Amino acid sequence: MDYEKFFTERLDALKRVGDYRVFAELERCAGDFPRARRHVGDAVEDVTVWCSNDYMGMGQHPEVLYAMQEAIAQHGAGAGGTRNISGTNHLHVLLERELADLHGKEAALIFTSGYVANMTALATLASRLPGCIVYSDALNHNSMIEGLRHSRAEKRIFKHNDPADLDRLLAADDPERPKLVMFESVYSMDGDVAPLDALLTVCESHGAFSYLDEVHAVGMYGARGGGIAERDGVMDRVGVIQGTLAKGFGVIGGYVAASAATVDFIRSFGNGFIFTTALPPAIAAGALTSVRIIKNEPGLRARHQERAATLKAKLRAAGLPVMPSESHVVPVLVGDPVACRRASDLLMERHAIYVQPINYPTVPHGTERLRLTPTPYHTDAQMDRLIEGLLDVWRLLDLSAAA
Repeated sequence: MDYEKFFTERLDALKRVGDYRVFAELERCAGDFPRARRHVGDAVEDVTVWCSNDYMGMGQHPEVLYAMQEAIAQHGAGAGGTRNISGTNHLHVLLERELADLHGKEAALIFTSGYVANMTALATLASRLPGCIVYSDALNHNSMIEGLRHSRAEKRIFKHNDPADLDRLLAADDPERPKLVMFESVYSMDGDVAPLDALLTVCESHGAFSYLDEVHAVGMYGARGGGIAERDGVMDRVGVIQGTLAKGFGVIGGYVAASAATVDFIRSFGNGFIFTTALPPAIAAGALTSVRIIKNEPGLRARHQERAATLKAKLRAAGLPVMPSESHVVPVLVGDPVACRRASDLLMERHAIYVQPINYPTVPHGTERLRLTPTPYHTDAQMDRLIEGLLDVWRLLDLSAAA
């Protein structure tokens, strides 16, 4: 087989349909978010970032930066290996305690990413519960799907955010078999929010174990940033809450929070935890500081929600096709992969605005979009420049019909 030819042909096919991904070379500017520097050959230019998942700007927070610098000076750069081999750094212990407290759970366990947390926890639970059936929301994240796939458990897919369909599927199966239901709180591409109380009521009525991904909600919702489950008063009803340290908390890593026995079970049997080098102490220190700050900063969450609402209103007033969203995620529909890629390029070239195109397979064909994520630090003036840029690009690409 001509391997190089195979790889090249497949890449060329991606480019032809507009789904080939191009990375911008950017440097975030500490203390000056959302400004960044873009490298183009030997040139460097300032750009405004509108698509970061550092939703609260905590990756730039001076106390977080200081905590990481101090941890490097004290502990060095790396963790030294897996926690089984190199031991558990005290910062790991403190972070897990803080996360358990955030979600009102007995224990928590940290991983190197939210993706690894989902894959490991779901694969471990679904494969080791004897005869387990897994029920998955139709729009669950790839990391959850991969966890289910690796478990090799029997599966059912219920309609997105549809408690009645979940109830129908659960009722059709053997009531004696273990059942695991997995869903998200905020779905990151559409910005819609799951009806947690109704979904959990269905789980409880069938004796099913619930697994909630709060990746796009932790830090941003609830009195202390515990997510949608905290906001809705249902944290105590969720079997496992999974979250990330890389979005609302601005660093990197993932975690699960649950009962002590559930967490110990995942720790003891989860290959993605057992065989993976632990988070560097500096990362744990930065995340720990970020979680503590977020817990005590309700004003930051209020500002974040206000910024998202203001941007949506401005986009609608300008006649731009902002998609319905219940959360801080602000998707603007383009509906064509080539046009979406071109719109992103033109915003950068003509207006120094960075927004990545969201194309297949992240979203279905025909729903390609620009996904905007306003932070507490985006100003009205920056919003106005964004809208001017979008209107300019919409005219150039003749996208007015999409509005």
